[in-house]
Amino acid sequence: MKDDTTDKLILKLHDVDAVKFGEFKLKSGLMAPIYIDLRVLVSHPVLMNEVSSLIYQRVLEEGLQFDSVCGVPYTALPLATIICSRHELPMLIRRKEAKDYGTKRMVEGSFREGDICLIIEDTVTSGLSVLETAEVLYKQGLKVTDAVVLMDREQGGVEMLASRGIKLHPIIPMFRLLDVLLAAERIDGQTAEMIRKFILDNNTFNPKVDNSGDAPATKKLCVEQTAELSYADRAKLPNIHPLASRLLRIMEEKQSNLCMSADVTSSEELLGLADSLGPSICLLKTHVDILKDYTEAFSQELQALAEKHSFLIFEDRKFADIGNTVKHQYEGGLYQISSWSHIVNAHAVPGPGVVKGLSAVGKPLGRGCLLIAQMSSQGSLATGEYTNAVLQMAEEQSDFVIGFICGSKISKRPEFIHMSPGVQMQAGADKLGQQYCSPEEVLHTKCSDVIIVGRGILEAPDRLKAAEAYRTAGWEAYRKRLGQSGQ
Repeated sequence: MKDDTTDKLILKLHDVDAVKFGEFKLKSGLMAPIYIDLRVLVSHPVLMNEVSSLIYQRVLEEGLQFDSVCGVPYTALPLATIICSRHELPMLIRRKEAKDYGTKRMVEGSFREGDICLIIEDTVTSGLSVLETAEVLYKQGLKVTDAVVLMDREQGGVEMLASRGIKLHPIIPMFRLLDVLLAAERIDGQTAEMIRKFILDNNTFNPKVDNSGDAPATKKLCVEQTAELSYADRAKLPNIHPLASRLLRIMEEKQSNLCMSADVTSSEELLGLADSLGPSICLLKTHVDILKDYTEAFSQELQALAEKHSFLIFEDRKFADIGNTVKHQYEGGLYQISSWSHIVNAHAVPGPGVVKGLSAVGKPLGRGCLLIAQMSSQGSLATGEYTNAVLQMAEEQSDFVIGFICGSKISKRPEFIHMSPGVQMQAGADKLGQQYCSPEEVLHTKCSDVIIVGRGILEAPDRLKAAEAYRTAGWEAYRKRLGQSGQ
């Protein structure tokens, strides 16, 4: 989904008074300085069609699997209707109250027990409206694994629904909306800051409290356990890979989830970056094959700097060949990557053999591997069934695979680490299809663990200042995810 399309939609929503400022009581009972009123969309058919298209585009991008679609009554009902009619998808209608005549059904439409239903919602604060609809569907024998929402107020809805086994996919996070309106001079800085403070001070989800509902108990237990764990807690898990544990401890100790992508072509410049930015990062990502002057001495100096500043080295090699070939690529050749890089990554396209080949070299050395489950480039084919296959491959070879390169959290196992590229302070895209998300969106909304930042630091006039800004933003987004903001 192109960020400029979303930004233009935000301005259009403001134009039709779907975004209001003042004092409003929300469904959750909170009094809020901002209100999202998407009911007005029914009077703006062109805009309603545009919103429906963006929702369906997100469904395709995430590769969501489902048998039917249900819009939360009432505002999301016309959106779901448009999507289902346009794309010929089966739709279900959830009644808010049963009729006292006829079939007296709470869910209208044709379905079978065990079918997966995708929920569509217009706005989420606490997530209760989505959960209420899911509970009605559960009672009919249906399953709910995902929900797509146009507007996420970022007040705990994502976390609450995750704790009930439902992954929420927001299109417009509240902080993104504020950034766009502020940049367009629709609101002033004081208003934006007041609303941000309100959002941070009023998270509706407490993972230690049962937020009501009858979702399957096994799903609830699995996700609640992961939702409560800090980096430090995850580092102590009995089945975690030693290298993953070491990385999580570094992250906790340095209060940094920042991976610096050092895409430079000079060994001297790369070593300079490692030395100056080392205190701010938990990982340094290299592309050793773009260095014009690589020597064995370089790799030794880099290892020394990693020890000095307590960060790990991640060679972004993206291995993608048969096991025997990647084995030689990893341990031999000019670069001898296994001798100095703590972490490498690989595509799953060749099948499990690629991991087995790398593991034969790296496992005895205490190294680890990230599997590429998703990519931040526009039009990437790493979605849907491919991502699911990557997840299965990781589960089967967790003695060497420590996590994923991905756009959002894909595994509920807290032992796996999720790292997301394509991060900048301002969301957007470049001319070659690279798409960018903010640290807030990646770490809080999409629940990833590590932000990978390259040009946002390298192109800054003061690289150290930029790195510290990303470190701070990343850590605050992580704290917010844990419900510790402002403490």
